[in-house]
Amino acid sequence: MKTGKASSQAGLKTIPALFEASSSRFSSNIMMWEKRGKAYVGTSYHDIRESVHRCAAGLMSLGINKGDRVALISEGRNDWVIAELGILFAGAINVPLSVKLGELSELKFRIAHSGAAMVIASGSQAEKIRSIRNDLPEVRQLLLLDGGANNSQDELGFEELLGRGEAYLKAYRQEFERRWTTLQGSDPANICYTSGTTADPKGIVLTHRNYTANAEQASSLLPIPEEYCSLLILPWDHSFAHTAGIYTLMMNGASMASVQTGKSAMETLRNIPVNIREVRPQFMLSVPALAKNFRKSIEAGIKEKGERAERLFHRALEAGYKYNGIGIDKGKHSSLRSMAAYRLYDLLLLRKIRRNFGGRLEFFIGGGALLDIELQRFFYAIGLPMFQGYGLTEAAPIISANVPARHKLGSSGAIVPNLELKICDEAGNELRNGRQGEIVVKGENVMAGYWRNEKATGEALRDGWLHTGDIGYVDEDRFLYVLGREKSLLIGHDGEKFSPEGIEEAIADNSRYIDQLMLYNNQSLYTVALLVPNRTSILDYLSAMHLQPHTEEGQVGALRILESEISAYRDGGQFSGMFPERWIPSSFAVLGEGFTEENKFLNSTLKMVRGRITEFYRDRIDFMFTSEGRDILNHQNKMIIKRMKGD
Repeated sequence: MKTGKASSQAGLKTIPALFEASSSRFSSNIMMWEKRGKAYVGTSYHDIRESVHRCAAGLMSLGINKGDRVALISEGRNDWVIAELGILFAGAINVPLSVKLGELSELKFRIAHSGAAMVIASGSQAEKIRSIRNDLPEVRQLLLLDGGANNSQDELGFEELLGRGEAYLKAYRQEFERRWTTLQGSDPANICYTSGTTADPKGIVLTHRNYTANAEQASSLLPIPEEYCSLLILPWDHSFAHTAGIYTLMMNGASMASVQTGKSAMETLRNIPVNIREVRPQFMLSVPALAKNFRKSIEAGIKEKGERAERLFHRALEAGYKYNGIGIDKGKHSSLRSMAAYRLYDLLLLRKIRRNFGGRLEFFIGGGALLDIELQRFFYAIGLPMFQGYGLTEAAPIISANVPARHKLGSSGAIVPNLELKICDEAGNELRNGRQGEIVVKGENVMAGYWRNEKATGEALRDGWLHTGDIGYVDEDRFLYVLGREKSLLIGHDGEKFSPEGIEEAIADNSRYIDQLMLYNNQSLYTVALLVPNRTSILDYLSAMHLQPHTEEGQVGALRILESEISAYRDGGQFSGMFPERWIPSSFAVLGEGFTEENKFLNSTLKMVRGRITEFYRDRIDFMFTSEGRDILNHQNKMIIKRMKGD
């Protein structure tokens, strides 16, 4: 299927051309907001353009040529965008790196594999680069965004680079103009590395046209007025934030704001709600992990106001659920009386909640992992709809999205314009609407391939079609539903397959005693799960029952309450019929440690790295398929409960 009309900005094939067009058209508009001291300060498109030109010219003066790779590792800020655009204007390729890369070996692999000639780093990231410089012979220079450069020839401060660029422009303006104006849409712009699971991460090569095409597609699906502002709370190297945030806003003359960087990651996280109230964005990008944190904060705030406020809040939610439906049927199942009640609840309570998000926020666009429909219904009911989208970095990344004008909760939205999408069976045959299979796409936003990895490129790109590895279907209203990764599918003993993400999300979201869950079945008679308990809730439960985790009775009590949370999805349970019975876990292994980025069980987009988790817990998984291990009251589970202590 092919959707959409040709973009009104289809002539802009490169990112510098896109930026120049926006800088001319929206010259006096604020492009970037950055917290300086106690207040946010805005910088116009015109002034950012001047800095970008100086940055690019400075890089050229240092010998950066077309096709050279320059790595960039920094927190989101004005200089992040100035540095990336400077790299691209110089004809070079940016290699954006996550500040969450803690292991130096991972950082070193990406820099070495890309063949980066230079690294640009913020002050908080510079020491990581210095510590591995001796093993990176191709890196000629370290460029520091925050000064602090040593006096050697291989380190340079950003202000000094801009000064060099200013001098270069005076002497070689014609060469600078020639460099960026001769770029082609097919020229690489970024090499974005995957998080890596059991093998080395792959470098996804995205061209200039990949980005400009996807920004056009996003803008056609979701028009962004130039007066809009978004606080970019996701990491800026994240493909979703990169395109849906930076380049889509840039294309439309809108503005972006950065989160105030703290002295630690936790401090930066705490700055987000404060910055939201200061910036007062009209829309924001989010991922499920952030959505859950927002919900917890809202519910905690309501609880503090007492039982009366809680009752009012729950009535307001119920009214909102009924009125909103699943979006496409909004208002069709509500009477005039119930709609009036919902408006009253909004006036009395919900509007006050929205003020904590700045008072101007109209909606979120969600990406990353699948967003549970109950979470979508929650935010919609309070008047801050979180519209789910779908994409992957190999598609630059947006493939589909729900938007205010047309949405259906539970789906991943309508397919972006000018993108062909088909659902294929295992033999590669296209399936009709409603049938489940692999999502396969073709369009100008699809990557050029994987850097220095022809084998992986050949597997992913076949006859111009990108095989996503994700399973889904398209319904009768042409909404895309993404069910999960092909590689994560549960496979029964009879070969039947099922995606586990929905079950995992539902159980964890609906249970106060279970934080995380990973299902496993590889052609076995029954499904099992690795379960991360909520220690605080388990200990509170045991205390209320006058039990202790170090006793046999306490261990049995804790395991039985966990069992009951899963049994709620079986026949006769509260959530009976939500999922096929055979995929509800028959046994579980209680874990003493959660899945986190630090232990590499979550990737940078907070998705479970199933291969690594499975490999690490292989013995626990195998044990659950024995007669002793299938019994949840086994000695391993009891031992984990016995060692359980409060925070």
